[in-house]
Amino acid sequence: MPAAPLDEHRVWEALRTVNDPEVGMNVVELGLVYGVHVQADRVRVRMTLTSAACPMGASMVEEAREALARALPPADIDVELVWDPPWTPALMSLQAKQSLGWEE
Repeated sequence: MPAAPLDEHRVWEALRTVNDPEVGMNVVELGLVYGVHVQADRVRVRMTLTSAACPMGASMVEEAREALARALPPADIDVELVWDPPWTPALMSLQAKQSLGWEE
């Protein structure tokens, strides 16, 4: 049985399994994923970190690659770490803000 084709929804769902270990929340809810582009057998993800000094940065990028590789059919996967625009708490989902007690 052939693998299901790539689609953006599956990419986002895979990224929801990647947690920022310092916050204990997934990178999607934290607003760390800036963009997803799916084309044929290629997946491109642009993501950032809460801080350029984040000691877990390399491992989070690798975890994102691994999550995508597990969840998707064979594909060329590129996870790019970007710093522009800088991350701010305003990028977090309402659910993330509420769970951290930042907004009611």
